[in-house]
Amino acid sequence: MAMANAFSSSSFTVIRSKASESPVSLSSFCVPASKPISHLSVTPRFNSNSSQKKTVPMCASVDGVDSVGSMSLKSELENDYVPMPIVLIDQDSDPDATIVQVSFGDRLGALIDTMKALKDLGLDVLKGTVTTENSVTQTKFFITRRSAGRKVEDPDLLERIRLTIINNLLKYHPESSERLAMGEAFGIKPPEQKIDVDIATHIHVKEDGPRRSMLYIETADRPGLLLEMIKIMSDINVYVESAEIDTEGLVAKDKFHVSYRGAALNSSLSQVLVNCLRYYLRRPETDEDSY
Repeated sequence: MAMANAFSSSSFTVIRSKASESPVSLSSFCVPASKPISHLSVTPRFNSNSSQKKTVPMCASVDGVDSVGSMSLKSELENDYVPMPIVLIDQDSDPDATIVQVSFGDRLGALIDTMKALKDLGLDVLKGTVTTENSVTQTKFFITRRSAGRKVEDPDLLERIRLTIINNLLKYHPESSERLAMGEAFGIKPPEQKIDVDIATHIHVKEDGPRRSMLYIETADRPGLLLEMIKIMSDINVYVESAEIDTEGLVAKDKFHVSYRGAALNSSLSQVLVNCLRYYLRRPETDEDSY
């Protein structure tokens, strides 16, 4: 019943890239209420002169059963290639909602389990889209806080959203653990590739108009990273207006619109911010006894 509620309360659209037909809305499909949703396959129609057909699987789980069929999961695990998992949280593109985008090659469907997990965080999933392009399936959720009906602005909740989605990837697609930083502690197979923090870390501050600056941070991902970076900015009175949080495998690639007392950061404050962030991001690799 929880899955059915999650499925029916949100508008979900399936789109095939470069197709001439209209998007396929899941609201047009009927699922008997007496049967739990375990797997729904949607096949968009193509023009009559096209012989190709693309099937987009819409997967769910019921009572903890894996959202991917056992044969499907087995075939995926036997495949040597594991695609790059990407989790993107976008605060800028929509004025009223936070956009969460998830992709993992062609292995994701509608992520009904993830929708339920987001609802458990006190969020409403207003709508969602599934787009397939170049063999990559991208699932987008447009979410708001249930209590306020507005986009998510709390950094703690943004980090919980990010970690919740990554946890679901590890749970329902365990093969993703070798491509995620959290796979080291929680996955079935830790990442073979290790990220050197010093090499992976890049921090830049650029002008973004007279009233704010754009801060770019690329570094090795780890749990709690977003909260700590925002705390550092707060400690030197740098205000975060909005953010785009992008987790690409083992690497975090984040963008922040920041300001200082309603104005863009000057060169001195920008350098202080870069130095503080760089010190923190390198700290886990630093021998504290050396100080």
